[in-house]
Amino acid sequence: MQSRRKFLQSSFFATAAGGSSTLKLSEQIKQTDSNKPESLLNGKITFLQTTDVHCQLHNHDELFWENDKAVFRKAGGYAHLATALDMLRIENPENTIAMDTGDMFQGSLLSVKTNGHAFVPLLNALNYDLFLPGNWEVVYYKKNMQKLMGALLAPKICANMYHDLGDGKKGELIFQPYQIMHRLGIKVGFLGYTDPLVPLRQSPVYSKGIVYTKPEENLKTYVNLLKEQEQCDFVIILSHLGLSQQIALGNHPDCKGVNYIFGADTHERIRKPIQAKYTKIVEPGTFGSFIGKLDLTVKNGQIVEDTYELIEVNPEKYPAKKEVVKLISEIEKPFKKDIDQIIGDSTLPLYRYFVVENTIDNLIVDALKTKIHSDIVLSNGFRFCPPLALNKDGKAVITEGYLFDMLPVDAVIRTGTATGSQLLEWLEKELQNVFAQDASKRFGGWLIRFKGMQMDFKAFEQLGKRIQKVTVNGQPLDPQREYSLCACEREGDPQDMLCRLKGVKNAQNTNYTLHSMMKEYLKEFSPVTPALRADARILDGPQNLLSQVTGVDYQFV
Repeated sequence: MQSRRKFLQSSFFATAAGGSSTLKLSEQIKQTDSNKPESLLNGKITFLQTTDVHCQLHNHDELFWENDKAVFRKAGGYAHLATALDMLRIENPENTIAMDTGDMFQGSLLSVKTNGHAFVPLLNALNYDLFLPGNWEVVYYKKNMQKLMGALLAPKICANMYHDLGDGKKGELIFQPYQIMHRLGIKVGFLGYTDPLVPLRQSPVYSKGIVYTKPEENLKTYVNLLKEQEQCDFVIILSHLGLSQQIALGNHPDCKGVNYIFGADTHERIRKPIQAKYTKIVEPGTFGSFIGKLDLTVKNGQIVEDTYELIEVNPEKYPAKKEVVKLISEIEKPFKKDIDQIIGDSTLPLYRYFVVENTIDNLIVDALKTKIHSDIVLSNGFRFCPPLALNKDGKAVITEGYLFDMLPVDAVIRTGTATGSQLLEWLEKELQNVFAQDASKRFGGWLIRFKGMQMDFKAFEQLGKRIQKVTVNGQPLDPQREYSLCACEREGDPQDMLCRLKGVKNAQNTNYTLHSMMKEYLKEFSPVTPALRADARILDGPQNLLSQVTGVDYQFV
């Protein structure tokens, strides 16, 4: 009988179909739980969440905002993350559930060279219990995403990714929409949602064959199913939507009945759960630097308390797990020489954590401006890439591997022209994407980066009123004049689009890619100094803004 009870406590029950056999099994579990001594229904249920690791194999420099300044110390790395997860499981071995909520296969040279497949054995070695696909899981296209996710040993959930039957018509869900688990007599339902804006945020060709829907299209249906039909005691949404969207979702009436949203995508570090109208929201940073830990205290089969902690994966506190170190060495060996090849250095730390301006992006637009003599050069407001601190010699040493961390997609450089009025309209839209008062309308990513243009703006003004002043090379922007532009091509975009700017004229691809351009620039100009220069200047907030999120009790540290 004891072995049966243990099986019933630790097994996972996929209930997407909601069939009669599932209901009978659920009844058996409840009956089994009701026959347990009260002592077996007391204790803790522990949930561990990682997210947005972006294929960062080793411990790396991490940026922390302390005493109003950036400080750097080592964090993360899969071998250290494995130890941390193991140690946390030891504290509650029977009742711990670990999950990763996306962006597992994009972000490094090793991931690009193996189309993500090198990371399957690593993720399986960390013994996760549940997965959610992130916005970058499609970077190697739909079929490969299905193989990568399918090779993971734990269940995958997502309720808003459908097979495309053609002309945008929805077929079946690609993954099961939810998962149910049982611990200490508590029935926990997990419901998954990923970013529906993937076809707009990234190259459209990546997600070809997939139809994404907004969570609100079926959220109420699934929450009611989990609460009313399945009679779950606790419901968690695994979400790769971004913190602003997650707050908006938590304030939506259809979220009533959800206890927590385990968020992802925006790399936010939530140390105290954000209380929305209908649920609590957490998000555990990025790059494997942190683990989110939620404990439910159970007494006599009832949840009486929930406590949350953000745990820093300090390599000194969590020594590398030997088995994972060996696995990493084997996987990385064919590519190690290329990964470690030094291609340049910087006199400033490199990072990408600030909403308005970062040294990584200044390095990219500096290189673009040097290679392509357009009036304005542009770079997308990406979030991924861990920081790179200065060494004892006062240099941040840039390797081939770090180039892939900064720019995993080696896109072709494209040029074109647009009028000043087009640029003004586009800039207002880009500002709206980042700072919309309605959190549900914020678009993933930081502010667009540029060089050759200067902009003063008010982040918290109304749509259409944010831009206060724009100059190009020191001269006021002329709405009638055509300006030459340069940015990267996004595979699948129309010929007349450049960095989400539509209607570009004379668009054509160059013979350069981002990587070839960066290597030439670093070879010629290292050590480089990509200093902050406030080409985009915020007038109603701090220049060192670390989050888009306002109006809630949260601060990035």
